[in-house]
Amino acid sequence: MGTSRIFDKRLIFVTGKGGVGKTTVAAALGLAAARAGKRTIVCEVAHQERMSQVFRREGVGYSETELAERLYAISIDPERSMEEYLSSQVKPAPLYKLLFDNRFFQYFAAATPGMRELVTIGKIWELAQLQRRSATAAPYDLVIVDSPSTGHGLGILRTPATFRDAARVGPIRRQADTIDSFITNPELTGVVNVALPEEMPVNESLDFKKALAVEMGMGVDAVVVNALYPERFSDSETERIERAVESNGSPGVRAALKAALFEHGRAQTQRAELTRLTKKLGRKPITLPFLFEPELDLGSFETLSLELEGAL
Repeated sequence: MGTSRIFDKRLIFVTGKGGVGKTTVAAALGLAAARAGKRTIVCEVAHQERMSQVFRREGVGYSETELAERLYAISIDPERSMEEYLSSQVKPAPLYKLLFDNRFFQYFAAATPGMRELVTIGKIWELAQLQRRSATAAPYDLVIVDSPSTGHGLGILRTPATFRDAARVGPIRRQADTIDSFITNPELTGVVNVALPEEMPVNESLDFKKALAVEMGMGVDAVVVNALYPERFSDSETERIERAVESNGSPGVRAALKAALFEHGRAQTQRAELTRLTKKLGRKPITLPFLFEPELDLGSFETLSLELEGAL
């Protein structure tokens, strides 16, 4: 898929299990989209605030905060999303205030299965609209979602259809149906799945692709394999290092040589998993290099964004 095509979508969900680097990929995608001229916002859920840490800012919270030129971030709070939705739907304002401040309603909303996910996906959908709820809110060209890890990211995608089917009539059904139609439209919404080049993450990525097709009728637009080690040594060079380990008398030198062999072995294992994933997918995934840095900074994310831009 070409860069222009994926960035011409309105909404991209970045999915994957915890620890595979979803936030890293979401941030890098956001930088690449902004560099391509798209007014972009990256959405985090459940008070993660990881984008704030990436860009060395604190307290983005439930506000559309500019992090770089044409790049914004927001941390979506379900309670604030519920309040915003009710304020736009319930008129007059005193009636909305009475409803939202009612303790019974608060208990009901908190106890309703999937309600937090519904108002979260509703806010994400609102951000992706060219006509925002507030006349003063500027539209975005692209919304990128750093999806939650639970259920491989499927849970939040399924939520609108679940509520649509449960509420056979009424405003909740209409709203849920509208959101579901938007996120299942491949012209409007894309899915990027992130994995590590390891056995379990590769298996989870393949399972997610299958489940997404079966349960949602959606495809994965791109699979990104994160943190790929470089191949530093050829087979002949590896044999020479192995012989040197046996013959060298210095403990410090032997330790360094063994560390080189360990890294080579890990790189080889990763390449085997990458080959397996490629064969199962029927296409080569996008790869991002492992960055040997104690902590990723903005320059690191710029580097990764350029890698993505060149591969998408």
